[in-house]
Amino acid sequence: MQEGQRRAIISRTKRLVVKVGTGVITTREGFLDVPQVVNLSTQLVGLRNMGYEVTVVSSGAIGAGMGEFGMKKRPTTLPELQAAAAVGQSKLIRAYDDSFKTHGYHAAQILLTREDLEDRHRYLNTSNTIATLLRMKAIPVINENDTVSVEEIAFTDNDTLAALVTNLLRAELLVMLSSVDGLYKDPAGKEVIPVVEEITEEIEHLAFKSKTYLGTGGMQSKLQAARVATASGEAVIVVNGRTPNVLVKIMQGEPLGTLFLPATHRLQSRKRWIGFTLRPRGRIYVDHGASEALARRGKSLLASGITHVEGDFERGDVISLFCYKEEFAKGLSNYSSEELEKIKGQPSSQIAKLLGTKPYDEVVHRDNLVLL
Repeated sequence: MQEGQRRAIISRTKRLVVKVGTGVITTREGFLDVPQVVNLSTQLVGLRNMGYEVTVVSSGAIGAGMGEFGMKKRPTTLPELQAAAAVGQSKLIRAYDDSFKTHGYHAAQILLTREDLEDRHRYLNTSNTIATLLRMKAIPVINENDTVSVEEIAFTDNDTLAALVTNLLRAELLVMLSSVDGLYKDPAGKEVIPVVEEITEEIEHLAFKSKTYLGTGGMQSKLQAARVATASGEAVIVVNGRTPNVLVKIMQGEPLGTLFLPATHRLQSRKRWIGFTLRPRGRIYVDHGASEALARRGKSLLASGITHVEGDFERGDVISLFCYKEEFAKGLSNYSSEELEKIKGQPSSQIAKLLGTKPYDEVVHRDNLVLL
């Protein structure tokens, strides 16, 4: 059954994203592991020659820069991190490009901040650029633009970036190359869970601390990334990136790592952008009847179902929807937080009287709503 699930996913995969973790391509000392980059590059080209559209999200810039500066441990200040990334990124992309060129391909460097994906026009432009590169003799190599990223526009880690790129491209599969063999059943790390059908609280508790010496992620961040990708309708595999010929073996259906099964329905591109790329600017709490109408019957959110409003947001901002303490949806608000304070709990017929205008009957239209 598990082998059949894997083969079914592989058979319908045409486009995939490969996330390369820091520990996979850097040495313990922090230097870029060039032979490993060559090894992975050969596999990536192999997938291209097999007919797959492959995009890479690669960590390693800060680690490579640390090696050049002779740093003994990962910097803790933002300027030092950015300086290491500035030096290391050029070494990283050079290593990929040199390796790809021996097979007739080019490494196409793409550096992103979260702002690039939150702006709808830049989001679509990024998608179009990558799609064009995939039609050429090039393999996109994406990384966060660490030299300019600050807390407000950072992705937190490249696991998150990889999931968002998977959504951006609507890739059928995200392969996360890690320093561990997959999601372990216990802290001893002796047995890997082959298939995860749903990321429940029980599964989240298995995210044992396994962050590498130089990495910023860990299994917890990989589970969060897997949740984003699978909820959108894409599969995820977490596997040891130093397993010999791992990428080719995976695409041949071998049962390596942990497979996270996708949701039944694939989300449209715009709903992926609303639900998982844009960061909420506030919260709207609704009563049980409203949450049932939205979650079970596909209705829009009306002001009458709102009980409480948190945050300072404007019309068109993304907000999180809560019922009691549980977040169950995200959506684009047709009203500002100030306006909602005046109309919450009121029928739509009273909006014009309370605000002096009624541009919409719905606070969040179902077309702009994503259930989580």
